[in-house]
Amino acid sequence: MTYGVAVPGRPTGVLADVWGRSVVRDVVLTVGAASAVGLAAQISIPVPGSPVPITGQTFAVVLAGAALGASRGAVAMLLYAIAGALGVPWFAGGASGWPAATGGYLIGFILAAALAGQLAALGADRRPVHTVGLMAAGNALIYLVGVPWLAFATGMDLTAAVAAGLVPYLIGDVLKTFLAAAFLPGAWSLVGRRADAAPDRRF
Repeated sequence: MTYGVAVPGRPTGVLADVWGRSVVRDVVLTVGAASAVGLAAQISIPVPGSPVPITGQTFAVVLAGAALGASRGAVAMLLYAIAGALGVPWFAGGASGWPAATGGYLIGFILAAALAGQLAALGADRRPVHTVGLMAAGNALIYLVGVPWLAFATGMDLTAAVAAGLVPYLIGDVLKTFLAAAFLPGAWSLVGRRADAAPDRRF
């Protein structure tokens, strides 16, 4: 499935590849993406009756996956999860250690970043309407893993887990999705204008 046709002289791939690739660049981007998710996790608002706070993580996860591509996005989220479990205090609210109730969301982060990266490589981050679909798919995958895990870990039934681990976050997810729908295509538009201004330059 493709979302558009490559235009001669225009950059292709994901945003992180616009200025080329190298091992050092990939490491810096991967560590930077993990750190960005850790920073977004500190925007944490407790939800009464739920062990899952409202944070900026899901936005950062899907955005990082779209910008870095499937492999680097997934590795960045794996780094985030492993480092946090081993003691780096960059989970929500500065927590660390494996979170029993919300660990499924961390696994969902890895899968969502990979999915977003794959969709972005197909061009789904170039137009707002397609970016909305990319963000929705990434968020849905996070919940698809996180909510059943929450139910199992806490003993909730699935309905209660949906109420505690999904419903309170939907409005925020919609806002994040529209923000990404402006940011990602906007970034590509800037890149495209630079390519038009300097057609002989390698991006």
